[in-house]
Amino acid sequence: MRINTNIMAMETFRNYSINNSNVAKSVSKLSSGYAINSASDDAAGLAISEKMRAQIRGLNTASKNSQDAISLLQTAEGSLNEAQSILQRMRELAVQSSSDTNDSDVDRAALDQEFQQLKNEVNDIATQTKFNGMKLLDGSFGVAVDTDVSNSTIFSVAGVVSVTASGIAGDSYTFDDDGADLTVTRGSDSKVITLTGGSPADGAGTLNISEFGITIKFNSGYENGGLNGAVIMMGAGTGGQIQTGANEGDNLSISIDAMDATSLGLGTSAVDTSAAAQAAITAVNNAINTVSTQRSYMGALANRLAYKVNNLNTSAQNLQAAESRIRDVDMAQEMTVYTQNSILVQAATAMLAQANSSPQSVLKLLQ
Repeated sequence: MRINTNIMAMETFRNYSINNSNVAKSVSKLSSGYAINSASDDAAGLAISEKMRAQIRGLNTASKNSQDAISLLQTAEGSLNEAQSILQRMRELAVQSSSDTNDSDVDRAALDQEFQQLKNEVNDIATQTKFNGMKLLDGSFGVAVDTDVSNSTIFSVAGVVSVTASGIAGDSYTFDDDGADLTVTRGSDSKVITLTGGSPADGAGTLNISEFGITIKFNSGYENGGLNGAVIMMGAGTGGQIQTGANEGDNLSISIDAMDATSLGLGTSAVDTSAAAQAAITAVNNAINTVSTQRSYMGALANRLAYKVNNLNTSAQNLQAAESRIRDVDMAQEMTVYTQNSILVQAATAMLAQANSSPQSVLKLLQ
């Protein structure tokens, strides 16, 4: 019998330490609710769950972004609804003024006064409709312009004019179309093209302005004056980019055309004469169709985003469930482990006391 080294006590203490450590781990898991509180608990599980957590947060944020985009589209579409009501009234005025039952000097002047005021209101709607400080209907939000100088920039006005410009990023092209002459200005340089009696007059045709690298295509619905006030900003932006996913590149572009009177082809429209009223009917019809097309686009995009929100929420929920199975503790199972280790600690404590007292039996040999 040896008393300098108590092997039995040392073995008992080793088991006591292991069980006590296991109790501490169980307490940590039960008190936090997590099966993994540090990398030492499960290194691989921690890495996987952290990656999942990043994806879940990204999906939740993407869902919020998509809901914000729906609100943006609803704001723009609501304003276009009012603009379309105004256009319907403008068409009524144009139809009324085109009839020779009206006194040309008095009645048509009164009709044209309301017509012009309504046109101004369309402009106000285009410039004042905002979402979070961003203008939505003046063309600045949705005109897609490529900043790569090797590419062409396409700009459409009311579906009756399209402009292709290949220039230097940052260039600005302004159009002054008074119905007789078209003046295109870039910085301090300008180019004047005579339209009246030329090619094209009203209707289809194509103009090439080689000095500026601009090609203007006039479609059949064009009327002289339809480009007045239009501006192309090279490198102005790429429309509205909505992050609709958790990863890079998971985005969706929202492009909203300019909806002011000029962009709708109503810049020079009037109903002060029978001929002007007849032309205004066609112009307003085109404008109504343009607004309807834009509203349909917004409605379709809003529906798409609504489905995207549902899909994002479902993906986040399923990924959260998978992450929970890795990271969260099973309380019932862990409580069983805790109880088992607690009993072992108590047993080890009792056995350690017995092991420490066993060398005392040597004293009986010395009596």
